[in-house]
This record gives sequence, structure tokens and C-alpha cells, in this order.
Amino acid sequence: MGLVDDNKNKEKDAPQESDGEVGDSSFYTTDQDDDNDDERTLHLGPQRTLKEQLENDKDDESLRKWKEQLLGSVDISNIGETLDPEVKFLSVAIVSPERPDILLSIPEDGKPEGLWFTLKEGSHYRLKFSFQVGNNIVSGLRYTNTVWKSGLRVFSTKDMIGTFSPQQEPYTHEMPEETAPSGFIARGSYTAKSKFIDDDNKCHLEINYTFDIRKDWASKD
Repeated sequence: MGLVDDNKNKEKDAPQESDGEVGDSSFYTTDQDDDNDDERTLHLGPQRTLKEQLENDKDDESLRKWKEQLLGSVDISNIGETLDPEVKFLSVAIVSPERPDILLSIPEDGKPEGLWFTLKEGSHYRLKFSFQVGNNIVSGLRYTNTVWKSGLRVFSTKDMIGTFSPQQEPYTHEMPEETAPSGFIARGSYTAKSKFIDDDNKCHLEINYTFDIRKDWASKD
């Protein structure tokens, strides 16, 4: 997932293909390892429960109001004693104007079996995630995605999702529109790894999967 033609949120100086059938492709190789960024230690101060946060912020009116607005109608008495936020991803949809949404369930172990989905080359699409947040505020939730073809890393991206308070109803977050690469070289099978990480450097989900890019959408999708 996450194959874009523009240069936003990705490395520059991608190699250009000149073969007439290849067309525009966002794929490129890089020697940098984005996973190293996820391993860096972030010093954000001690974690606190919701009750402790509100108590400590009572003298800071602007911060208190921001948190109260973020929390909305959350019942602090039920969840405010838990330190770590719980983020559970329920599904991801591939949304394209060319076809009905492709709804993909996310296994708890983050390892979909076999081919997870197929993208049509050159298609415009968005990723829409559905997830639940419990226990505490999750701050700075972000999405990283790395794609390989034939053992070579051809794409990587990072996107900020945001900060969310705990609630029973699932959240939905739609990513910016992307364009699948096209051409003979772009078609084929890929492996990918997606992560959802917060400001405390906690990985709430890692998905390892395979997908195809073909001339058309798979009829079974």
C-alpha cells in the first residue's frame, strides 16, 4: 500500500525508466533503512494516566481545555487508571473512483495469508483505515510503509494520522490520494510492511503482506 507518483513524503532522485511501455512509475531503490527511524528513542517525558494528566494540567487552562475538547464525552472514571493506550485496527479499505471499495480485514497477527489485494496500474486510490482507541490518549499516531520487489526496496513513505482519545466508536482515517505506478516493469508481485507507531515509539500494529499490480483490477476483489 502507499504507492504514490509525487515526491511528497519519500526520498528524491528516483531513477527514471525510459522504455516506452514502462510509463511513469513511482518505484525506486534506496540504500537507507527507514526502520532505523522507528528504533530511535524518543524522550517525551513520563507517561501518565488520563486522570493524572487532567490533574497535572488543571493550572494550565489552554492545555486543560484542549484535552477536554479532545476527550469529549469520555468517561474518565472507567478508563482513566490505565497507562498505555490500546489501538486496535479493524480494517483497511482501498477506495478508488474506478470501482467499489475493496474492504480488507486485518488479522490480529498482522500477517494476511497469500495475496492480500491487487491494484490496477495507473489507478487513483486512497487508503481508509478503521480503528478503535481505548484506555488512554494515543498521541502522534503515524503510518509507515515499505515495499519490495524481487528483494529490492522500491518505495517507502510516512504519514501522520493524528492524536486520538479513547472512545467506543471506531475512528476512520483516509490517507491522501495516491496513484499506482504503470508499465511493464511496474507490474508483478510485491511484498510490503506497514507499521502504526505513536509518539512513545510504541508499534500498535505491523502488517506484512503481498500484493500485485496488474493491467486491471482482480475480478474477485
